Amino acid sequence: MIDNKFKIANKIFKSRLIVGTGKYKSFSECAKAIKTSGADIVTVAVRRVNISNKNKARLMDFIDPKKITYLPNTAGCFTAEDAIRTLRLAREIGGWKLVKLEVLGDKRNLFPEMIETLRSTELLTKEGFKVMVYCNDDPLMAKRLENAGAVAIMPLAAPIGSGLGIQNKVNIKIIRKQTKLPLIIDAGIGQASDATIAMELGCDGVLINTAIAKAKNPFQMAEAMKLAVISGRKSFLSGRINPNLFGSASTTNKGII
Repeated sequence: MIDNKFKIANKIFKSRLIVGTGKYKSFSECAKAIKTSGADIVTVAVRRVNISNKNKARLMDFIDPKKITYLPNTAGCFTAEDAIRTLRLAREIGGWKLVKLEVLGDKRNLFPEMIETLRSTELLTKEGFKVMVYCNDDPLMAKRLENAGAVAIMPLAAPIGSGLGIQNKVNIKIIRKQTKLPLIIDAGIGQASDATIAMELGCDGVLINTAIAKAKNPFQMAEAMKLAVISGRKSFLSGRINPNLFGSASTTNKGII
């Protein structure tokens, strides 16, 4: 079965792994990990990254935005107004229209504030932004985001940075069945097997930051995540066998002596 390309807002990407750029020890470590991962989309927190001061180290000096797609995000925003202002700034600075929206509800759990998220999606879409939306794993809210004009649905697997893996497979499956938009697991991945499970559930991609950046060996973990996403996608496309409570012998009973 030939795999279809990873398509977001009419743009084709080779890798289904999206990598964050935060929490690394240095820009050089970040760049090496991203290269090892094979990712061709990286998320960039607009308020964290130095874009204008050439006297200080800049992410762009290590990761070429002409070769890697930058996905500006609104990390650290807790209101629709704050998120919209941040993405307008990103558009003015770099011309970016494909963006990741993240409106948080509180500083402890970092869960998405879905009322503000929905309102932001509607307003940003009207302004011409292509909005990839970090959200909870509620199928009803995911559908509302799709109707509001989102170009990708990005439910959390677990709280940001927790490494707990996918906590609600059923809801992810429901969202997968009801949407034609790219479905990307965002937040909570802890190890390679989590990424494989996400892809086996039918997700189109996985976004990973902490699990790579804070691993004891981030470069080896980056490669592991790359292979996990590929493996999970191949497994999903292959069509798994139906689960059965009882055993089924591999060897036929015919011709037994």
